[in-house]
Amino acid sequence: MKEQITTSEAPKAIGPYSQAVRVDGFLFISGILPIDPKTGQMVEMNIRDQTLQVMNNLEAILEAAGLKISNVVKTTIFLKDLSHFNEVNDIYGSFFSEIPPARSCIEVSRLPKDALIEIEAIAI
Repeated sequence: MKEQITTSEAPKAIGPYSQAVRVDGFLFISGILPIDPKTGQMVEMNIRDQTLQVMNNLEAILEAAGLKISNVVKTTIFLKDLSHFNEVNDIYGSFFSEIPPARSCIEVSRLPKDALIEIEAIAI
């Protein structure tokens, strides 16, 4: 059975998808953009602020599902510019004090709303 997870503490879906869906003990979290859920606007166009906002949005979705960041087992990071990898790593790594999840990091030509970063995740 599928369960849709939604929270006003993370950006609303900007298309026909769910913020997250729980199936058989797994939580599949859609790509998260660096949008401030209070304003509905993209945060500053720098990789540090955008990465921090995405990670805060990820935590909000996890909390809505009754989970924590330590429940994340896999992430995929989409970067507009792979030269931001080290800055993203610093911020991303500060959220995972226990065993970090498996991860892929991919450079893409463009992201929705011209964001610099998007992260999707799977949690248990």
